[in-house]
Amino acid sequence: MTTAELTSSLEPGSTIRRWRLPFSPWHLVLVPLTFVLIVPLLWMVVTSLQTQGEANRFPPVLVPHDPRIANYADAWHTAPFGTFFLNSTVVALVVVVSNLVVCSLAGYAFARVRFLGSKALFLVLMATLMVPFQVTMIPVFLIVKWFGDNVSTYLGIDHLGALMLPNLATAFGIFFLRQFFQTVPVELEEAARVDGTSRLGVLFKIVLPLSMPAMSTLAALTILTSWNDFLWPLIVITNADQMTVPLGLSYFQGAHQTNWPLLMAGNVMSLVPMLVVFVVAQRYFVQSVAGTGLKG
Repeated sequence: MTTAELTSSLEPGSTIRRWRLPFSPWHLVLVPLTFVLIVPLLWMVVTSLQTQGEANRFPPVLVPHDPRIANYADAWHTAPFGTFFLNSTVVALVVVVSNLVVCSLAGYAFARVRFLGSKALFLVLMATLMVPFQVTMIPVFLIVKWFGDNVSTYLGIDHLGALMLPNLATAFGIFFLRQFFQTVPVELEEAARVDGTSRLGVLFKIVLPLSMPAMSTLAALTILTSWNDFLWPLIVITNADQMTVPLGLSYFQGAHQTNWPLLMAGNVMSLVPMLVVFVVAQRYFVQSVAGTGLKG
């Protein structure tokens, strides 16, 4: 570029091209945070490909010399992982469906139906969120045991019903959906009631279709909580045929030694279903969020 061209480009009114990032500079903060979050996952995958000697070596081996893919097959056959996966899937599906149905009914009742003592009952329900599970696990254990002794053995101790029964509905799910239902325009419900639609019809035909983002979020949180639950299954399940995945991973932990490669391989396999659920459901979740607005 000649001196004249450079001078003319700097004259007032001339357009100066500036190099800009294709994203906000604040996004650069996410790079180290993402690294911190990914390192444990990468370490788990690396350990699942190591030998027992490499897993116990110090300083740690960052790259396995001879990656052992067979660790996954060994982990699958060492413990009955097929049974664990089936049990976790059954429990998670039943709990998710029950929470969506019961919490939507209760949440809509608290949001729209006025009855004697509704506010006091809602406050009591919210107060239960402040009680740690460690405080209630013994009473819940006794209640589940009573159901097993007096109602059905399949709801009692050492059965999958014991994992489902205390989680069929949650106070958080009721609160979460109740808060979202209050944001739905009440005029839509009143118009449906004028047309002769029942209260349940309004809920299932008007409110729930507009509440898909909240329903999807509650379903995702519930299935993650149910799939990763360890303490409650540890209390009520002793039979290997009724164990879920988190409890079944204890097969690789002994009193004096832990088989870290097989344990990490089992953890990776237990993580895969949650990743598949997220990838499959992500598109529908985004669509539900984008289609929430009201069209005139």
